Amino acid sequence: MSSAQPVRIPIDAEQSVSGLLLAPADARAAYVFAHGAGAGMAHAVMEAVAQGLAARGIATLRYQFPYMERASRRPDTPRVAHAAVRAAVAAAGRVWPELPLFAGGKSFGARMTSQAQADTPLPGVRGLAFLGFPLHPAGQPSDERAAHLAQVQVPMLFLQGTRDELATLELLRPVVERLGTRATLRPFADADHSFHVPARSGRKDAEVLGELLDAMAGWIVGLA
Repeated sequence: MSSAQPVRIPIDAEQSVSGLLLAPADARAAYVFAHGAGAGMAHAVMEAVAQGLAARGIATLRYQFPYMERASRRPDTPRVAHAAVRAAVAAAGRVWPELPLFAGGKSFGARMTSQAQADTPLPGVRGLAFLGFPLHPAGQPSDERAAHLAQVQVPMLFLQGTRDELATLELLRPVVERLGTRATLRPFADADHSFHVPARSGRKDAEVLGELLDAMAGWIVGLA
């Protein structure tokens, strides 16, 4: 397992956030990704994704949103979160100017990245990869949160568990279909929003994560 390099990412003249860089010697692309609403960049899933992508030739920059830096439980407003997304992508471009860039994140981080891209394209980003896109709150099925995706003009990859309570597949599939060739949905049987699978599925979480990382790396390299 490789060690990630801590960095500071300036957002504006007064504010910066923490980040972690991890780059294999043979990196073919870089993925800039943000955490979910309840856990920061050091969460086990975030670490596993960074390490797994590094083993597959993808460099990563994961970073904190400002509220997580303050240890607050209240997520940032979209305006603040979007600024952090843009700052992180810009930082990755400075560190790896020769690498094709991709962006996204886990849950909240995925949606904030897609919103930022929809508002104004992120410089140099060739595609967005979402680790559990939060289509709606748990128990409140709706596709309103997907409206902005029509404004995203780069390829999108939706990595989703079939038991994800924040993205009912009956609603997500039509969303992806409406996006046309720009969007790809990769479902993972029996996985929940955190890509956990129950013992009765006959599979283990590590197996699902391996499949997810294979699919993600393949998609990124195919566009790089």
